[in-house]
Amino acid sequence: MATADEREQPGGERAAATAGAGDLHAFAVELRRMNIGINRLIQGFAGDHGLHPTDVQALAAILDAKEPMTPGRLREHLGLTSGAVTACVDRLERKGHIRRVRESADRRVVHLHYAAGGRSAARTYFRPLAEATESARSRFTEAELAVALRFLAVLNDELAEVRSAGS
Repeated sequence: MATADEREQPGGERAAATAGAGDLHAFAVELRRMNIGINRLIQGFAGDHGLHPTDVQALAAILDAKEPMTPGRLREHLGLTSGAVTACVDRLERKGHIRRVRESADRRVVHLHYAAGGRSAARTYFRPLAEATESARSRFTEAELAVALRFLAVLNDELAEVRSAGS
């Protein structure tokens, strides 16, 4: 049975406090818990907006892209077929989340951009996630956050290699 002190702490803090920093199992458990929580939000947003969860992943990819996203780059990023990306982009455009723009001298090149209404809907829906993230961040020093961010970036780089190797 948990002590009063353990009950007052959120599960993640208690687990992190009792696990060693190098405990792979503890990392795996916490990453799965985070993944489940984020997936629950993604599925809720998708359901509320008549989208598929993959469509929400596409929206995130468009938002996070360092350069304008194209359907081809989106296909590679999500690991989808050309037909699946076309259906995804069609749904997102039809629902007002994105717009297709031909911005280059080569009129065959299409860039995908967030539509203002889509960005607003996403900000409103995911505000609790942003607030939870800020609340968690406030409990750490800048140095601790730098290490956490570095860890997540390196883990994402490693995962990109795993995905590439399995493709």
